[in-house]
Amino acid sequence: MSTSQSSSKPASPPSQSRGSTSAASSSTPVDADLEQLLSREASAFQREMEVERILKSFKLNPYDILNLDFTAKPEDIKRKYRQLSLFIHPDKTAHPRAPDAFDILKKAEAELSDAAKREELDAAIASARTTLLRSLSLPTNLADDDPRLRNLGDDPKLKEQGLTTPWKIMLKEKIKEVLIEEEVRRRKAIKLNLANEGLEARKKEEEVASRKRKAEEDKVWEETREQRVDSWRSFTNNTKKKKKQKVAILG
Repeated sequence: MSTSQSSSKPASPPSQSRGSTSAASSSTPVDADLEQLLSREASAFQREMEVERILKSFKLNPYDILNLDFTAKPEDIKRKYRQLSLFIHPDKTAHPRAPDAFDILKKAEAELSDAAKREELDAAIASARTTLLRSLSLPTNLADDDPRLRNLGDDPKLKEQGLTTPWKIMLKEKIKEVLIEEEVRRRKAIKLNLANEGLEARKKEEEVASRKRKAEEDKVWEETREQRVDSWRSFTNNTKKKKKQKVAILG
C-alpha cells in the first residue's frame, strides 16, 4: 500500500512538467515574433528620431551634428560617423529626409577630419567659452566638470541676474552665437572679394574692349590709306591748276 502510494506520488510531477513545457514551447514562437516585431518598430522609430535630431542640429557646429564632445579624437569622430551613417542610411529608414540628414552628417565628418577647418572651429569655440566665463566673473581655465560650473544654476549672484541656465546649455548657446558671427564675417568677406573680383573683371573687359577698338581703328586707317592718298593728290593737282590759271590771267 505504502509502496504503491510512494510510486504514485512521483508520477504526477512529470505530467505537470510536460504540460508546462509544452505550453511554454507552444508560446515561444509567438512571443519571439512579437518581440522581433516590436524591436523592428522601435528601431525604425529610433532611426527616424535620429534623422530628425540631425536635421534640427546647428549646421555650423559639426560637433553638434555628430553629437560629439569638443575633445573627441580623430578615431572617435570616424567611429561615430560610421555608426550614425549606418544607422540613418536612406536604405535603412523610411524617413523622407533621410538623404538630407545623411549629407549633413557626411559634411560634418569631413569638416572635423580637415585639420585646418577643425582648428579654426576649435578656436571659435574656445573664444566663446572664454567670453562666457568672463561674463560670469569666473576663471577662464575652469574645466567643464568644475563644481562651480556644475552648480552654476544654484549661484545666488547669478540667480539675482536671472541666470539659472545650466552651464552646458549656456555654453552651447554662446558657441552658436560666436559661430554665427564668424559665418556672417566670412560671407561678407566672400561678398567683398567677389565685388573686388567683379571690379577687376570689368577693368579687364574695358581694357580688352579699348584694345579692340584701337585695333579696329588702326585697321580702318590702313584700309583707307589709298583713299586718303588719292584725295591728297587730287587736292594738290587742283591747287596747282588754280595757281597756273592765276598766273596766266595776270600775265
